Amino acid sequence: MEKKIKLSEGVKVEVEGFKVSVSGEKGNLEKDFSSPLFRDHIKIIKGSDGIKIVSSSEKRKIKSQVGCIEAHIKNMMNGVTKGYEYKLKIVYIHFPFTVKVAGNEVVVSNFLGERSVRKSKIVGDTKVESKGQDITVTGINKEDVGQTAANLEKATYVSGRDRRVFQDGIFLVSK
Repeated sequence: MEKKIKLSEGVKVEVEGFKVSVSGEKGNLEKDFSSPLFRDHIKIIKGSDGIKIVSSSEKRKIKSQVGCIEAHIKNMMNGVTKGYEYKLKIVYIHFPFTVKVAGNEVVVSNFLGERSVRKSKIVGDTKVESKGQDITVTGINKEDVGQTAANLEKATYVSGRDRRVFQDGIFLVSK
């Protein structure tokens, strides 16, 4: 089994064993795909026109790992050329709450009238901007941007109350 990935314009890729480094105009990303389960069956080869992910086995788990590696490399190439942007919306009905970015955390205060603050971690080199009711999460690593957006949603999750009545929180609007 063999998967080929063509290089985008302005993208440089370096392959060293199972470590893949992708660099472009927005920055560089590096990922290690080594796994003891698949190390003997999968090879990542850099050619003149792109990258090949080659497998000597036709087993289903190894095929899925090849497809997973292909998707990760494509996401890395897309990230260093275009970047990723997630938009979230602040919604409140009962108590207006504030969202502030402080270092590598997002601080939510006065959520549902609580005296304590809720904190959400910013993962990696992701940038978070809060303007009015809108929050924008941007970065070049798709995993870090998605996890930061998920952390924001999770920080304002309402438990122990009726969700039909208490619809307050931070919600993902677009990717």
